Amino acid sequence: MSERSTQLKNSINQKLVETGEKERLKDMLRQRLTECGWRDELKEHAKDIVRERGLQKITVDDLVKEITPKGRQLVPDTVKRELLAEIKKFLASQTQ
Repeated sequence: MSERSTQLKNSINQKLVETGEKERLKDMLRQRLTECGWRDELKEHAKDIVRERGLQKITVDDLVKEITPKGRQLVPDTVKRELLAEIKKFLASQTQ
């Protein structure tokens, strides 16, 4: 990522935090992921990993490393598009 991209990303993140929009988007994302069954599916995947490896042989860091890629993969495209649309709408409202 270029320095310019990093600066832009940081600037957008700062605006999202300052306006409270980041929390609203996080709440919306949590709700959509619950509605589509993502959270339940990921919980089951985590349980399977723990059963497979054994509770005494797995750390939280190991579990996070195992489930993060699957979690990203399982987010429905419709949820990603909705989140992106909300961010674009927010950015458009900031430039007016």
